[in-house]
Amino acid sequence: MTIDQLIDDTLRPVADAVAGAVFYALPLPGAELPLIVAWLVAGGLFFTVYLRFINVRGFAQALRIVSGRYARAGDPGEISQFSALTTAVSGTVGIGNMAGVAVAISTGGPGATFWLIVAGLLGMSAKFAECTLGVLYRRRNPDGSVSGGPMHYLERGLAERGWPALGRRLGLFYAAALVFGCLGIGNMFQSNQAAAILTDITGAEASVLAGRGWLVGLLLAGAVALVIVGGIRTIASTTVRLVPAMALLYVALALLVIGLNAGRLPAAMTAIWQGAFTSTGMAGGALGALVIGFRRAVFSNEAGLGSAAIAHATARTPQPASEGFVALLEPFIDTVVICTLTALVITTTVYDPALAGGGVNGIELTTRAFASTLAWSPAPLAVAALLFAFSTMIAWAYYGLKAFTYLAGEGRLQDLGFKLVFCLFVVVGASVDLGAVIDLSDALVFVVAIPNLIGLYLLAPVVRRELARYRP
Repeated sequence: MTIDQLIDDTLRPVADAVAGAVFYALPLPGAELPLIVAWLVAGGLFFTVYLRFINVRGFAQALRIVSGRYARAGDPGEISQFSALTTAVSGTVGIGNMAGVAVAISTGGPGATFWLIVAGLLGMSAKFAECTLGVLYRRRNPDGSVSGGPMHYLERGLAERGWPALGRRLGLFYAAALVFGCLGIGNMFQSNQAAAILTDITGAEASVLAGRGWLVGLLLAGAVALVIVGGIRTIASTTVRLVPAMALLYVALALLVIGLNAGRLPAAMTAIWQGAFTSTGMAGGALGALVIGFRRAVFSNEAGLGSAAIAHATARTPQPASEGFVALLEPFIDTVVICTLTALVITTTVYDPALAGGGVNGIELTTRAFASTLAWSPAPLAVAALLFAFSTMIAWAYYGLKAFTYLAGEGRLQDLGFKLVFCLFVVVGASVDLGAVIDLSDALVFVVAIPNLIGLYLLAPVVRRELARYRP
């Protein structure tokens, strides 16, 4: 028995049980709605209404804040608000933006794109709430660093509201789930996919990397270590350059493909609109498109999971709501812009409703869509995918570290120990097939939405109070 099989056989029953509980689905006519998706979308809808459509009316102010217009020397925090945004975006913009959208269209039809956009817009309001609380309840450590995120606003915020025991338990549960989850979906999955992509573009089975994923893992682990050893400031200084570059590369390629196929754009837009509201689509028609679009959006932008609040808590600002405005840009960038561009590339090129994408889905369908117009595109797409994977790893390394130190206490030993373990798992992820570990960590990442949204609902009056106090 190989190590892959041993690990998979050991963890598979646990992974299946946890995933089954987290992703339990309500049977609907022609579709199934995972309860965790409904929970996350409901949170976005609630805060959109409760905060009077802050996702729309606050968009212009968010752009003004992130430009640095209101920054002042001496503002509390560690990094600029733009750096906090790029760090958080680096944790959400990933391979899923390329592969996940293709899966959504293949199974839900073009109409899934419409509901993906709707869910992304609703997620902007949830991000505003959790990142406002992240700054409000952040803690300054003796060494001058800042710790924040759901663990802290669940504990301190709910204590202020009269539920100290509930807040402490929810904070501990959140942190424990996030520590394990970050090692899978934010680490091993990324290095595994990066190794697969590099192997494919260097000759597939004939590649020197075939069967030697550990080489890619070592290189990635070294690169990740160089960045995360310096803490949030080094991570932020990296993402502030990396995120705009990788996003612009991908967006430019997508716009070029869409532009070269502009004649098909009206038909693609019509298919997206009609598929969202009619019963002619796949997977149950309009209902299936809605469910699949919502599911892809919440898996992509992580609104409601609270992870982004860990990065935003470090932003230099004296006003918590100011960072809430900045944070609402994340789902817009990740879902409304990048995921929508991927969908348009696919629907204007290779998508065939009769063949469900020509018999392929995932990143293979996305790559085929780009290559159908730009024969040379697989190489730059591979570069973009590698950058997506790397940026996701360094962001999730910080998320996991802050969750771990919440449990184990702040200190150099805890800090170094977690970073070493994280880099070790980068190598492991690139070397072996860890299906059960990925499934379990994926489920644990999304299970944190349960305590996080409970806390957000109970602290909703605090969020609205901070919004009312905000003054540019």
